[in-house]
Amino acid sequence: MLVMGPVSGVCDTLLGFRNSNETQPPGLQMVSPCLLNAVVAWLPSIYLWIISPFYFLYLRYNNKGYIRMSCLFKTKMVLGFTLILLCSSSIIFTLWKIKGGTPQAPEFLISPTVWLVTMILAVFLMHSERQKGIQSSGVLFIYWLLCSLSMVATVSATVYQTQQGGFSEDTFRHLLTYFSSALIGAQFILSFLADQPPFFSKILHDSNPCPESGASFPSKATFWWFSRLVWQGYRKPLELDDLWSLDKENSSEEIISQLEREWKKLCNETQQIKEERGRETRVEPTFPSETEAFLQGHQNSRLPLLKAIWKVFSITFLLGTLSLIICDIFRFAVPKLLSFFLEFISDPEAPAWKGYFYAVLLFLSACLQTLFEQHHMYVCMVLQLRLKTAVMGLVYRKVLVLSSAMRKSAAVGEIINLVSVDIQRLMDAVLYLNGLWLPLVWMTICFTLLCQLLGMSALTAIAVFLILLPLNFIITKKRSHFQEKQMLHKDHRARLTDSMLRNMKIIKLCGWEEAFMGKILSIRREELQALKSSGYLFTGSLVSFYFSTFLVALVMFAVHALTDEKHVLDAEKAFVALTIINILNRAQAFLPFSINTIFQAWVSLARLAAFLHLEEVEPRAINTSSMGEECISVQDGTFAWSQESSPCLQRINLTVPRGSLFAVIGSVGSGKSSLLSALLGELSKLEGNVNIKGSVAYVPQEAWIQNASVKENVCFGQKLDIPWLDRVLEACALHPDLESFPAGIHTEIGEQGINLSGGQKQRLSLARAVYKKASIYLLDDPLAALDVHVGQHIFDRVIGPGGLLQGMTRILVTHAVHILLQVDHIIMMVDGAIAESGSYEELLQRNGPFADFLGQAKQEEDDHSQEMKFSKVKKSSRNISESGESAGKTYSIMEDSHEKGGTTLQSQAEGTRMAGQLTERDRVQYGRSLYVASSCQLRRLESVSRSPIYSHISETCQGGAVIRAFQAQDQFLVQNDSRIDEHQKTSFPRLVADRWLATNMEILGNILVFTAASFAVFSKPHLSPGIVGFSVSMALQRPWNVGAREISVTERPANLSQKVLHTADWAPGLGAEYSPAVAVAPRGKDPSGLQGRNLQRPRGSLHPQVTEILHWAVRSSTDLENNIVSVERMRDYTKTSKEAPWTLPHNGISHTWPAMGQIEFRGYSLRYRPGLALALRNLTLEIHPQEKVGIVGRTGAGKSSLIISLLRLIEAAEGGIWIDGVNISQVGLHALRSKITIIPQDPILFPGSVRMNLDLLDEHSDDEIWGALEMVQLKSFILDLPGQLQYECSDQGDNLSVGQKQLLCLARALLRKTKILLLDEATAAVDAQNDLKIQAILRDQFADCTVLTIAHRLHTVMDCNRILVMDNGGVAEFGSSSQLLAQRGLFYRLAEESGLI
Repeated sequence: MLVMGPVSGVCDTLLGFRNSNETQPPGLQMVSPCLLNAVVAWLPSIYLWIISPFYFLYLRYNNKGYIRMSCLFKTKMVLGFTLILLCSSSIIFTLWKIKGGTPQAPEFLISPTVWLVTMILAVFLMHSERQKGIQSSGVLFIYWLLCSLSMVATVSATVYQTQQGGFSEDTFRHLLTYFSSALIGAQFILSFLADQPPFFSKILHDSNPCPESGASFPSKATFWWFSRLVWQGYRKPLELDDLWSLDKENSSEEIISQLEREWKKLCNETQQIKEERGRETRVEPTFPSETEAFLQGHQNSRLPLLKAIWKVFSITFLLGTLSLIICDIFRFAVPKLLSFFLEFISDPEAPAWKGYFYAVLLFLSACLQTLFEQHHMYVCMVLQLRLKTAVMGLVYRKVLVLSSAMRKSAAVGEIINLVSVDIQRLMDAVLYLNGLWLPLVWMTICFTLLCQLLGMSALTAIAVFLILLPLNFIITKKRSHFQEKQMLHKDHRARLTDSMLRNMKIIKLCGWEEAFMGKILSIRREELQALKSSGYLFTGSLVSFYFSTFLVALVMFAVHALTDEKHVLDAEKAFVALTIINILNRAQAFLPFSINTIFQAWVSLARLAAFLHLEEVEPRAINTSSMGEECISVQDGTFAWSQESSPCLQRINLTVPRGSLFAVIGSVGSGKSSLLSALLGELSKLEGNVNIKGSVAYVPQEAWIQNASVKENVCFGQKLDIPWLDRVLEACALHPDLESFPAGIHTEIGEQGINLSGGQKQRLSLARAVYKKASIYLLDDPLAALDVHVGQHIFDRVIGPGGLLQGMTRILVTHAVHILLQVDHIIMMVDGAIAESGSYEELLQRNGPFADFLGQAKQEEDDHSQEMKFSKVKKSSRNISESGESAGKTYSIMEDSHEKGGTTLQSQAEGTRMAGQLTERDRVQYGRSLYVASSCQLRRLESVSRSPIYSHISETCQGGAVIRAFQAQDQFLVQNDSRIDEHQKTSFPRLVADRWLATNMEILGNILVFTAASFAVFSKPHLSPGIVGFSVSMALQRPWNVGAREISVTERPANLSQKVLHTADWAPGLGAEYSPAVAVAPRGKDPSGLQGRNLQRPRGSLHPQVTEILHWAVRSSTDLENNIVSVERMRDYTKTSKEAPWTLPHNGISHTWPAMGQIEFRGYSLRYRPGLALALRNLTLEIHPQEKVGIVGRTGAGKSSLIISLLRLIEAAEGGIWIDGVNISQVGLHALRSKITIIPQDPILFPGSVRMNLDLLDEHSDDEIWGALEMVQLKSFILDLPGQLQYECSDQGDNLSVGQKQLLCLARALLRKTKILLLDEATAAVDAQNDLKIQAILRDQFADCTVLTIAHRLHTVMDCNRILVMDNGGVAEFGSSSQLLAQRGLFYRLAEESGLI
């Protein structure tokens, strides 16, 4: 603890001058005992006393709970009190000596006193930390480190004095120094250990807490606490359960609530300001129209969002910035230390201790620079994760409250791009925000150091630099233009790709694969052109950067050497200048790069702000105050899809008594569904009042199904009630379906109900509503997708007077006239208004629109009565019309469970098998490196956990109305937060893995620096300064932002379905942004071309550096291991079975084939995959040219399989099909499918213009298109749209009604007009009046065509030439309707069930 020197004359050296007569060891030459004693006593003490007030303040406001006294704490306290005792003994001994008359130097009294007071403070800090729950103290670790370093010098001096015989002169102080040094060393060693968790800590109850919270300070600083997971990943593949739980400060619950609170506060303040200004000037709303994409040209203020983010994350960011500033202090200390070291090398008389001293300082400076830089990176990356969590949660909460109009304008793909690309750019800005000002500081310091080193010659470097710097800014500005252009193409491509993959079946049925591939590749080419232009500019930027490094050094050294003969360019000047130029060039490259990154983030911030400012559902649109007997009341209601659009409902006055059953009828586009939306609060209320009392359940017209089990879909977050659930499933006719499902009620349903038929989805949607036991049920035509007998069962057992919902308030939108006699009240909608309302008898007596509606049904009956004789004319008059409004679904229960459900399960099994192969291979290939093994597995887990977030957002976008109607927002918020936490749970270890590697690699590089410097000192007589300067400077230079390549993993945009995720490696035009979902994500590439891990960033040295080579070797190995997974996946895709060729070189058919339309089945059988029973069994039948054939049968009879077989979606198991004498198995798929037109029940529209959807191949003129629209009664509607034929249809055609979309699909078929037409309940979504017109159009326009019509409504096929009745995959009956009725077989029973006889 004390340096012992001669007593006499010791204080002569208080100023640092030694006695010239004394001989000291080489390691301590020119160091006086007094100076050494002062440093030993004061340096650690000053540190602790300065930092203690701030640390006590921190402890006061960060109480983590107290820690019970452990053995570690007790040991530390014993050592601490022992040190206090030794310090006190030293003071007492000095006082005793003075009292005895022996003069003592002042430092022998002052130093122990300082040590004593500081030791007392240190012991008190240890006690306080235990009370506040600090397991490992960074403050005390640094203190004990400084004490240990000081004691090294103290012990060295003491040992020297002992060798000189000083031990006998002052034995007590010598022993005291040895004991104190040993105790301080013990304290320093113990500071590497962490104490037990605080009492009542959450860590104690966490099954797998993050080890960071319980790690010691040095372990945190060097990320050694991560080593256990690295080793675990090396020994066995990591699984999700192996990863740690998220800390509270990193959880969604904590982070999202903070940002949401700040965002709402700032939005309210902004709204108040607008309202105040609005009193003076009318402010027009800025919401986009329904047809305007919200991300294009929409400029909302981004400042509120920026302020909210800053308020939440500013402290963390500033702490990271502080670490970066300290890092830069050590960064600039390195050139100065290098200068001192080279000066030492050049001086042959300099003592060796100086060289070792400078070598140690270089090592410590480099290590401290590493630790602070990595701490800055760690803080910024954790901040990135928190920012991602917060903004993603904010976007999801916005999705839950988006108005209907905004949901139509904001495509799902664009929202996914927000949470992937745009949020990622915000994350990048966190790391590069300091790049806006820090490079300017670097430049100033570098120019100052260069001027000090080379004099005025350094001004030439400034001149060259200033000449080259604007070039980077020009390039950055030009590249920003291409980036914006590229993002527009990217959004368009993502939207179209997603729509294509989700509707692949209809694309294959129509043979449109090449057309869509061409469109996507065309967009991709434009996108790539923008990327290519940006890449060329970036290449120019790199060339200028590397050239500038050489040019600055050349010009500066040349001017310095040539301007004055006295200027000698020695090793010190050359290598120190090169080190400074290295930093300067980093600044030169980093500044424009940072500006570009911030610019991208600024654009993304605007996009996010635009979305967050979109119109929301009005929370106060519905009044829930208590009323009388009425359950629903609407008074003078006028509603619109958005505040600025024209009204879609006008003069609505409606009163619904509690427990009544109301039916809403009307033609297509009359406002039936809009009325339900208004009652749900989904429409903007322009005028009037809406009052609803009680809970609401809603069944949409297009069923919305979650990617969950059947049970979870039905219960929908409600408490499980097994008896009630069983009653609901039985009433909704789901028991037969569950028996066919692989896992019954626990069967997992794919995204968008992909493994369910339309009828199953609709019944499941209805079961969800019934299970809720709500007071009010809003049912939007749930019977349309059901067979007639199933629909009747549902009405009788669920909706009708005797169903499960009896006594509940029900509003049913329907086209089925036959049920109107059983409802309490009927509402007739015409042109967005209630034309009339009342009971069935009242409306008939008025002879108004309702009577006209029934008249159309009567006309339909008369048309069929000429062909059929009905036993009960009055009953059939009503029932024919009612059956004409019950829609059927093409996909049968059994067939779909085989075709789709089985395929889904098989895909999951294949995915599992493939993942298993990769895991086994990992065990062998990844054994080369601990980091590579763990990093690859972490990235795989991270990639897998990312997909559910996007799927859930997509699911929520599509089912927002249902979620709000069921008031399930909180439930979905919890699900979303849970998915985000699962993703962050994998992202956090991955970023720590990168920091662990970077820190250890840099420390290894720093050891190389120390080794090079030490050997240079040792071999000084044999080395020239130039060689030493080269070796040390090359070892010192290193990557300018180690690990920065990991900051920009651009995630998948707009790939919502699992189809996109699993075809990401090969899908045309998707690019590297679409990383696979079940394997390691490829290194992301930012659209700008600047970011991404594969990018070789500007370095700043003239030669390769040792540390950089080490990093490059490990990074390259890791990149290869990660990216090779995509190659393996692509190889696996090439091995998967494919459908038959699209085209054949020699089809053997003419371009006019088929000329007649004759179809013949010869012993045809079909099964969906090997091992399953036959779906079609030995079909042998002939369909004559131009014959109209209806295909009927019960659910699962094989009707849809017949259509699938004609279009060869599945190849024959036995037999074959001949069309006009040609075996279709010998015809290319595109040749076959282009000659057959199909109109499916589910109307599919793609994002694009109306014209594109009608004429995808651009084969028809506008006049022909208008003619087709006129035939389907849509011409006037299209003429009223903005842009008319160029009107942009939204994703899935959500800005059109279901009936309108079906009519557009019919118009598309009219334009195509082939010799064979397949109708799959094409008029299911239209009213009876339009149904009659469409049937007339089909009879007229396709009179010379062979027409096959699948029908669940028998009246639709009664006028067909023949009717094919299918049962159990075979032909049960085949003949005319009169013949089949006369046979009194299966067709007769079906007609009986439908009420036709």
